[in-house]
Amino acid sequence: MSEQEDDILFDDTPQQLNAEYSEDDIQTLDWKEHIQRRPGMYIGKLGDGTNSDDGIYVLLKEVLDNSIDEYMMGFGKVIAVDVDAVSATVRDYGRGIPLGKLIDVSSKMNTGAKYDSAAFKKSVGLNGVGIKAVNALSTSFEITAFRDGKCKRALYSMGSLIEESEIEDTDEPNGTLVRFTPSSDIFKGYAFREEFIIPLLKNYTFLNTGLAINFNGTRCLSRHGLLDLLKENMTQTPLYPIIHLKGQDIEVAITHVNQYGEEYYSFVNGQHTTQGGTHLSAFKEAVSRTIKDYFNRNFEYSDIRNGMVAAVAVKVEEPVFESQTKTRLGSREMSPDGVTIAKYIGDFIRKELDNYLHRNLEVADIVLKKVQESERDRKAMAGVAKKARETAKKVSLYNRKLNDCRVHLNDTRGNDEKKEASSIFITEGDSAGGSIEKVRNVETQAVFKLRGKPLNTYGATKKELYTNEEFSLLQAALNIEDGIEGLRYNKVIIATDADVDGMHIRLLMITFFLQYFPDLIKKGHVYVLQTPLFRVRNKKTAKRTAKAKKGDNPDDTVYCYTDEERVEAIRRFGDNSEITRFKGLGEISPEEFRGFIGPDMRIDRVSLRKEDGVAEVLEFYMGKNTMERQNFIIDNLVIEDDTEIDRF
Repeated sequence: MSEQEDDILFDDTPQQLNAEYSEDDIQTLDWKEHIQRRPGMYIGKLGDGTNSDDGIYVLLKEVLDNSIDEYMMGFGKVIAVDVDAVSATVRDYGRGIPLGKLIDVSSKMNTGAKYDSAAFKKSVGLNGVGIKAVNALSTSFEITAFRDGKCKRALYSMGSLIEESEIEDTDEPNGTLVRFTPSSDIFKGYAFREEFIIPLLKNYTFLNTGLAINFNGTRCLSRHGLLDLLKENMTQTPLYPIIHLKGQDIEVAITHVNQYGEEYYSFVNGQHTTQGGTHLSAFKEAVSRTIKDYFNRNFEYSDIRNGMVAAVAVKVEEPVFESQTKTRLGSREMSPDGVTIAKYIGDFIRKELDNYLHRNLEVADIVLKKVQESERDRKAMAGVAKKARETAKKVSLYNRKLNDCRVHLNDTRGNDEKKEASSIFITEGDSAGGSIEKVRNVETQAVFKLRGKPLNTYGATKKELYTNEEFSLLQAALNIEDGIEGLRYNKVIIATDADVDGMHIRLLMITFFLQYFPDLIKKGHVYVLQTPLFRVRNKKTAKRTAKAKKGDNPDDTVYCYTDEERVEAIRRFGDNSEITRFKGLGEISPEEFRGFIGPDMRIDRVSLRKEDGVAEVLEFYMGKNTMERQNFIIDNLVIEDDTEIDRF
């Protein structure tokens, strides 16, 4: 350390002479105030319901987890879930909360029945916090316990008790009912969406065979556990029947498909650990080693797992998760005084999978062919991939193609929240990229600029992919060359012009992700940026507003994303309407772009489901059936009637 640095480090001169620090500055928040001021500590991010990990779904899950724990203990085979746009109701038929403790359980932190592992041996929630977080973050929170012909009800608002009933007689069966409405002040503009709730409920049934969940009148039920889960989620045909193995406190399902990369679904005590953890790492290691030993070949683990689709669920006593949202398991042992998770899973896989392969030689033969095929492909393109990585360094990726965000350029230790918020815009050329670069949030938003129209990767080999500079550099920028575990950005946003060429580029990009990184889409990382097609101004007031202050006034300027919105804006301003058609992103000024990529930006998540028939869709739209596709376009061409629009 230099003398100058030493002087700075030990300088005791107050940096802010007026900053006082006394007893009055020390505050003690009650339980609900702490949750309301720091909701992220309890439920992760907030959001508005447009993403599966938004806070309102965590609230729903916290309520459901208690009902699931009852089922796991052998009580209540049916759970009723009713959800509208802003409220949710969960009714289980378990034992019901002891009536005298209803208030404590719903409003006193660290109060619950899950500290004694004899009562809730392998529970999802252990710290008595979840239901209290739902209470504190809801404008209306109602909880009723039914127990042995008696019931008690409590009503709260933002954690404050509004009404408490006496213990009364009831004809209702045992169980608990919770009805809550999240705060619109905290979850701004939120709405519950069935598209995110249904997979959550189905996962509960897959992991608890025999449990029925009735959601808004529709029944979810699974008889075959993780076998059903893989069938539900796979978008490719399995190369062999799914291997389904069950033991005490563990269940796994394994198969291979013709796709690149690996795809896993992992669970602990019914909790979907989307970020994996010790159990998933142990599972991947055990499966790879077992298959390698079975064939007695010196296979690379990456070749064994290429194209693998698998699920693993374990039950761990007193699990330790790395956050309150429980997306990653940190536990090393199956129980506080038990065997390690790695050994438990390793021993089970080594025995059961090896036995299965010996009993099902036709399956073993298919597995061998798949691994050998992956090995040949890897060796054939090893030199090409190495050369592509070297090229990426030589062309100075970070200067020429990628304008990164500070979250990744700087030391990011302790910046997990910002990493979660990080995104990268894949833009169409320097013009659009330049506009975004000027007004983006430099902390969390990066820009990658494409040059020209990307390669149609449908049917292309990985060797062709690596020899294509654009996609080679994009993989390097995203850090997904060896799989999506290294993905540097939470959201990958395709930002192209809203014209025919822009749509074509968008399809080519989505095809690339579907072909080589389908899990990137399945895990909800790929989005499409929606930007306005038109700007409609009131000529009379717009100029006056522009002189008075910088920026647009919603009273005299409307950005339209559809023709319907344009017609409505024209009706609104009448003869004073001034219409601008944005033919490309480059035509939108940086100042206007600021609002389109800010906190309220419109992005559509690219989804991938089994019923989408991706293989057939890609073959038809991106394959070589030129005449068939051309005839389809001609037969389905629609010319819109602009008569109504022309009147304005």
